[in-house]
Amino acid sequence: MTFMNKLNAAWAANNSLLCVGLDPDMARLPAQFQQDPNGIYQFCTAIIDATADLACAFKPQIAYFAALSAERQLEDICAYAREKYPHIPLILDSKRGDIGATAKQYAREAYDRYGADAVTVSPYMGSDSVEPYMEWTDRGVIVLCRTSNPGGSDLQFLQVDGKPLYQHVARLVAEKWNANGQCALVVGATYPEELAQVRAIVGDMPLLVPGVGAQGGDIEATVKSGRSKAGAGMMINSSRAILYAAPQAGEDFASAARRVALETRDAINQHRA
Repeated sequence: MTFMNKLNAAWAANNSLLCVGLDPDMARLPAQFQQDPNGIYQFCTAIIDATADLACAFKPQIAYFAALSAERQLEDICAYAREKYPHIPLILDSKRGDIGATAKQYAREAYDRYGADAVTVSPYMGSDSVEPYMEWTDRGVIVLCRTSNPGGSDLQFLQVDGKPLYQHVARLVAEKWNANGQCALVVGATYPEELAQVRAIVGDMPLLVPGVGAQGGDIEATVKSGRSKAGAGMMINSSRAILYAAPQAGEDFASAARRVALETRDAINQHRA
């Protein structure tokens, strides 16, 4: 099953456009995990279990694991998700960008070592920095386009032939790079007007949309700007707001995460039609 097949199935099966990000910050983990050598694994797999029926994808951010020398735990988390929830796409958020043999090693890292269904990449070095990922014809390649951070405008809004650079990236991916039909784009929820412009350029291509939750992106504006004609087409990511949700009476961390994930999924669904 290809990344796109799996994503389409997850959208339908879970009635969800919510992508749950896995960004383990040791200082914010519940106390019982901070002293546990395997605490990151225990925490992340509990979050996966609590939200698997509410998510269209899981997205571990590799820097959070690498900074803690926890790559082995990331391998185990990815293996756990693939074994227990094989129908939910697994996206490795690494934003790699290099050429030739080095890019191929990054692709091996994502697809072979971690078993990811898709990986985020930077387009800055051009087509030969993305082509090595295409050798895995069933895997997704999610290209940075219009990112959610304010500094993204430093480059992404530069005018090229009268159009901002991010629109050229969108068109390039949609028209030239998507030979396997497994490409998607990263477009931030914090810029709904630009999100709508990207959607108009790329048709039904999936969009990974960060910026909802802790970054303050508006759910209604995001969905109305980025949904496909079928009312899907997006993986709207929330990480910290779900991972570190404050427990209410009678809740543990996983129950709190599930509550916020459910609220977020349902808020998204209110605006899909």
